[in-house]
Amino acid sequence: MPQRLKTVVIVDDNEVIRLTLRTVLRNSGLEVIGEAADGAKGVAMAVQLRPDLICLDVVMPKMSGLEALAVIRTDLPAARILMITGQSDRETIETAIEKGAHGIILKPFRQSQIQDTIKRVLG
Repeated sequence: MPQRLKTVVIVDDNEVIRLTLRTVLRNSGLEVIGEAADGAKGVAMAVQLRPDLICLDVVMPKMSGLEALAVIRTDLPAARILMITGQSDRETIETAIEKGAHGIILKPFRQSQIQDTIKRVLG
């Protein structure tokens, strides 16, 4: 029986970032099962699809990534969550980790950086 691909939902308001992530994730052997452009849609999608990994932008309309992170943590405690942000300030990073993020990818990112982080987060 073939091993099931790990599934991912991408939540980012930037279409170019979503496209880049989708490509890198697929090239890494993961299955992208959903994409959302705001935090509220991202939460709904994550809860409905129950992916193995959620890539979550920090700054988004309707609901920030940090707010979405808190909701997802409550509804899907086993989900692995990677925050994606252009904000490298210590407060943002500490808040994400405190709220339960498993890793942080800083924009602009490199494909190898994403792949290394995903391997670490998914084991």
